[in-house]
Amino acid sequence: MAYEIPVTQARAELAELINRVVYGGERVVVTRHGKPLVALVSAADLERLEHDREAAEEQVIRSVSSLGSSSSAPGERGRFGLAAEHHRPGDDRRA
Repeated sequence: MAYEIPVTQARAELAELINRVVYGGERVVVTRHGKPLVALVSAADLERLEHDREAAEEQVIRSVSSLGSSSSAPGERGRFGLAAEHHRPGDDRRA
């Protein structure tokens, strides 16, 4: 469970919040009007989250790719074909 704090209080306590995240291993959710606005996580947590996201994306790509290699009834492939293309963030292939 993350520690929640209003944005006005977070501004005043930023150094303390950073210490809680880095040294205490906590996650801090900054709220505005009671709704989550941003989260403070350690750099190690962020790296893990990004790695998990990339692994999940690769799993989806493998799953979609395997659909194309499965056999289908005659004539059905053209009717219900599936195409997918994966672009990594920042990879602009439209140029």
